[in-house]
Amino acid sequence: MTVEWSRANALAAVRARLLRPGAVTAGFAGVEVVAEGDGLLVVFRWRRDPNTYALRIGFPAAPESAWTGLPVSPAGAWARKVEFLLMEELDTGLVRRSRRTVRDGRVLLDTRHAPGVWPAGYSVDAVPLDDDAPATDAGIWLARAGLDVGVPRRLIAEAKLACWLQAYVDNDRGEPFVGHAAASWENERHTMARLDVAYVQPGVPAGVRRTLARLAVQEVAEAGALGVVTAIDVPELRELGFGPADDGGLVLHTRSSA
Repeated sequence: MTVEWSRANALAAVRARLLRPGAVTAGFAGVEVVAEGDGLLVVFRWRRDPNTYALRIGFPAAPESAWTGLPVSPAGAWARKVEFLLMEELDTGLVRRSRRTVRDGRVLLDTRHAPGVWPAGYSVDAVPLDDDAPATDAGIWLARAGLDVGVPRRLIAEAKLACWLQAYVDNDRGEPFVGHAAASWENERHTMARLDVAYVQPGVPAGVRRTLARLAVQEVAEAGALGVVTAIDVPELRELGFGPADDGGLVLHTRSSA
């Protein structure tokens, strides 16, 4: 079955869907959609992340949805399914789980052969917080697992906590808890963050700590942090791109430039 509309029609239809206010999902802001070879390059901003991202979507070879594979026509209906596909991808962590290549100041995202979001056998998620509970009760299950939760609790009390993540064995029980990471805001404008904690229990693979730190950096970047500083100096942070800061410690700039 041949496509009943031209590539120019497909490009115009996708532009109309993705560049309108409120398109796709919360946090998405379309910048431009351009034709590139046999596909479209969707350029967008994500939440308050300082980077500009781009995702390639192929031109349709048949009048079928890029989201469901079902027949669809005309070009406007196909573009609507492209929007739904992008919504699903972004809402399930597209920016965090994709391979990244920087080109012309844009971060190109590619989900093909991308590494897992976290190491095999482990999972990471946010530490649930109860606004009505005292800071001294936060993360009590992590404390019971032998993790020092003093710093995150202090940051909660001081209203400086930017994120707090926990790592645990990926099984039916979701335990034991094996590590955690916490970051705080360095200034009131929330343009600079500090990685205060990035710890895993002895015997836990170093990749778990690297994942905790990476996800903490991505969390604060999506909230607007232009840089992350830390006094923690371990190989996993160097692997993520942290380097010496002028005033001591390490620093990572969240905007990709190379």
